[in-house]
Amino acid sequence: MEKTNVNISLVGVGGQGILLVSHLVAAAAMREGFDVKKSEVHGMSQRGGSVTSQVRFGEKVFSPILCDGESDILVAFERTEALRHAGLVKPTGRVLVNDMDIVPVGVSMGSVPPAENLDARVAALPGVMRIAALPLALEAGNARCANVVLAGALASWLPMARESWEEAIRARLPEKLHAVNLKAFDLGFAAASGEAK
Repeated sequence: MEKTNVNISLVGVGGQGILLVSHLVAAAAMREGFDVKKSEVHGMSQRGGSVTSQVRFGEKVFSPILCDGESDILVAFERTEALRHAGLVKPTGRVLVNDMDIVPVGVSMGSVPPAENLDARVAALPGVMRIAALPLALEAGNARCANVVLAGALASWLPMARESWEEAIRARLPEKLHAVNLKAFDLGFAAASGEAK
């Protein structure tokens, strides 16, 4: 298998499961023999702050850190974070956006104006695909699986086999959560690859 380097940035708000998804990406890539590096920034994540994780894999990766304009793929767990971190993705890259909004604290308190023209601005991102992860997570059986729906959608763009993803999910999550998360993964994959019924 060709091991061309792939650079992924995952962004969102604390509590959305960004770090779990970055772990699943890294674990699935390692299971297929890729060299993998991962980094994360989650300062005020427990208070609804911004969370960023970066995963790089390929033949040989020397650093876990990506600069602006170096991400092949940006995965945004909500729309405002997609816009906030749009500079991370290459002009030729792709953006996967969870089609939902989390109102920032400053906006809800009235100290910051809300973002305007979100639909048009998100649509203008390079290679953008929007996924409504929450309804698919509910279909799988648990709203908290929206992050794994996004992992499934992301998997449709990556070279790792489904078996590697499944092994990563089974290794990371308790057994009682395997079935619902594997279903969420499959629903996300199907939605992103056009296989949705």
